[in-house]
Amino acid sequence: MNRIPYRNSHGRRKSKKGKVPFIEFNGQEVNDSSLIIQFFNEKLNTDLNSHLSNSDRGVARAFQKMAEENLYWCVLLHRWVYDNREWITNQEGLTKVGAWSSGKQVKKQADAQGIGRHSYEEMVGIEEGDLKAMSEFLGTKSFFFGHKPCETDCALFGQLSQLRWQCPKTKGEYFVNEKYTNLRDYCDRMKATFWPDWNDCITHVGKIKKPIS
Repeated sequence: MNRIPYRNSHGRRKSKKGKVPFIEFNGQEVNDSSLIIQFFNEKLNTDLNSHLSNSDRGVARAFQKMAEENLYWCVLLHRWVYDNREWITNQEGLTKVGAWSSGKQVKKQADAQGIGRHSYEEMVGIEEGDLKAMSEFLGTKSFFFGHKPCETDCALFGQLSQLRWQCPKTKGEYFVNEKYTNLRDYCDRMKATFWPDWNDCITHVGKIKKPIS
């Protein structure tokens, strides 16, 4: 969105903090999406939030953290624990043992965070509450704060796109694709606007794309 030249490096290598995504910039490693954005804002004088008022910035941050620290765990639980382990096993090219191990680790992390301690029905209720709030705030706008996207759109699309395309036959997919359809249309709009080469960028099982030059 900021038109910063970069090259993707696909693989399973994690950062020194054990996190993904991360970047290497002139030999410096920076972890976590939010910290990466902050790093580039300072280094390259970029700011996707420049058109937002101070009040909008506060609301934007609240929605972003809701997506990253709450909805994110619902997505993980759908994919690895409750609904989609077989599907994600095939997508990721994992063995059944590998998928079981990953699911066990996700459940442990979700329990530590708190949301994993709830029942499936309670988790789905929390998830729908987040999605309903996003849908009502988005309304008929093109992006979450009008006709121009901001940093929060990056964070929300990152989570919503998982439910739109990567969690088939789950309640999360139903909420995005059938109940709160402006979120579905929003995902399609973000994809068309910023990912015209979507199919060329995604990875496929057994055929990992080479880094973009």
